[in-house]
Amino acid sequence: MDIRNIIKKSIETEKAAGLKEKDNKYTFVVDKKANKFQIKQAIETLFKVKVESVHTSNYIGKNKRMGQHSGYRSDWKKAIVKLSKNNKIQTVEDM
Repeated sequence: MDIRNIIKKSIETEKAAGLKEKDNKYTFVVDKKANKFQIKQAIETLFKVKVESVHTSNYIGKNKRMGQHSGYRSDWKKAIVKLSKNNKIQTVEDM
């Protein structure tokens, strides 16, 4: 698996911002088939930081309705990555 396809996007919510400030943890949407080792390797090579730990969560998509029409949200996987003390990932809000 190519490392550029593992990380889909970062998650910017209030909870993610609190984790970033308090514990130096960053939250990403990742490929469903990626394991913790591949996620760690991708983060370290793309952002040139040292990763301490990776925690993952799988989310199952839901059926959603809007009037008569129904749709389906897709399944996705979230990774919370803890960085070493002096490492930081530069994001758009930090600039």
